[in-house]
Amino acid sequence: MNRRKFVFSSLGLTAGSLLSGGLVEGIGKLRRGSTGIGDTPDSQYSAPGRRPGKYSHRLPHTDTNYQHTRPYIEDIPVPEYTWASDEAYEAFQDMKYGVRLHWGLYSIWQLQKESWPFLGHLIPKFDFAKRQQYQELYKTFNPASFDADRWMQQFKDWGMKMFAFTTKHHEGFSMFDTKTRVRRRANWTVAGGPAIEVCDIAYSVMDTPFRRDVVKELCNAAHRHDIKIDLYFSHIDWYDADFRPYGYHPLQIPSSAEYMRSKWKEDDPDTEEFERTKKRLGDLWTVVPDPTPDEVQRMITRHRQQLVELLTNYGQIDMICMDIYFGPRVWPQLRETLLELRKLQPNVMFRARGIGNYGDYYTPEGFVPGGKENSDVPWFVIYPLGKTFSYDPNPNNYKGAGWIVSNLIDSVAKGGNFMVGIGPDANGQFEPTAMGQLGEVGQWLKTNGEAIYATRAREGILWKEGNDIKFTRTKDGRTVFAFCQDWPGERLRLRSVRARENSEIFLLGFGKPLSWINGPSGLEIELTDDIKSAIRGASNLAYAFKIPVA
Repeated sequence: MNRRKFVFSSLGLTAGSLLSGGLVEGIGKLRRGSTGIGDTPDSQYSAPGRRPGKYSHRLPHTDTNYQHTRPYIEDIPVPEYTWASDEAYEAFQDMKYGVRLHWGLYSIWQLQKESWPFLGHLIPKFDFAKRQQYQELYKTFNPASFDADRWMQQFKDWGMKMFAFTTKHHEGFSMFDTKTRVRRRANWTVAGGPAIEVCDIAYSVMDTPFRRDVVKELCNAAHRHDIKIDLYFSHIDWYDADFRPYGYHPLQIPSSAEYMRSKWKEDDPDTEEFERTKKRLGDLWTVVPDPTPDEVQRMITRHRQQLVELLTNYGQIDMICMDIYFGPRVWPQLRETLLELRKLQPNVMFRARGIGNYGDYYTPEGFVPGGKENSDVPWFVIYPLGKTFSYDPNPNNYKGAGWIVSNLIDSVAKGGNFMVGIGPDANGQFEPTAMGQLGEVGQWLKTNGEAIYATRAREGILWKEGNDIKFTRTKDGRTVFAFCQDWPGERLRLRSVRARENSEIFLLGFGKPLSWINGPSGLEIELTDDIKSAIRGASNLAYAFKIPVA
């Protein structure tokens, strides 16, 4: 098992100096020697005695979430940190397709954008009374139709190799049996308030009438069905007052501007994050005292303990999908949390949000990158099938099976993975139109899956020809798959491919070999009318040609 560790000897930096009060100054020294956003000279990654790894562990410079944390998270992790193994990275890149599930209290009210409306800047408009009402929704959560095994069987039938699930979204409600306790929370409607009040509650699914550990049931079912597990976890927590003022916390403090100081774009003022928070909270802007040192430590401890629970109580976890970020004041403590978590499950893949180059993968959200990324860090596009990642009751909002297949092919051809987002309703059931579209994709993958799963991108710009044809290849490079979203007509001409002599080329889903020649301008495949008529149903979502090339 290969472990890659960065060393700081060539920089004159030590873990001790970064963990001390000189954190920001030390990072500034590191940055002054860089050549651009996220750049680090290659010599710093190949110091004498370093065991070479396959991956650089450098996020793309254009990634917005990397830019958020770049001012205070060192590009080169401390020497004692390790990433998941090369084998774990390979397994991640083999999955290609999965589902992203957002489920929580927001499903009761069918809120769009998950728990984000809690802040008050979205529709439906929240006021203090509505916030207080939302915080009490856990007393009614009772999804009687939830069946983890049925979900996993559906995912398997739909061709999905993994699922991601919200163990805790930003509003702080835990969908698992956490033993941690919230000791301070906001009371939004108390006389003279809002104000912080003392409490003693897990604020979890175990406090609801349902009283079942949803994460445990899902993980157990996933293990039985051989589906990989990605547990989403929000760094920030809007219910727990100890987490103020981080991540747009609805309770702000007199020192908020200082706590949030992070210049994440070259032309941003240092107060940009603070101004963004003020805009989101708007008329609900609420200021309470700065957290005491004890409250800060309690926040760090609870945050760490919940992540430890997720990596201890649910068997093998393949990915932890961290979200949002704390900021520079508590980065040393969060880094220590990462070191502890890595000891628990060395091969778990951490999403890079909030942790910079300590992450193992990243997730372009709501778009597929326009070209192959400028980084070898693995990636997973996350994209809702409806208008939101959570439950969408409107069947007209779902984008269709063809949209899924098109984006899946586009992502895989560029070397990435694709995760489609849906959410169940308050009763634990998925919207029928969404299920139908996902079922169509599952049928397409039964025929065309070998051109998707465990494939890799072709070298350089060879991942496509024009706007209509995209490619994948087998890991050994001996077979290329060509995808056409539309039927190519009487002939398919490929300029960048030459077939292996005396080999057979197939259209997946059509059992007979096709006629072809290697012409002066590339490969030409003959397509007769009977071939097209033999391809029926979901197989017409896109056409995949299997071509031996070496």
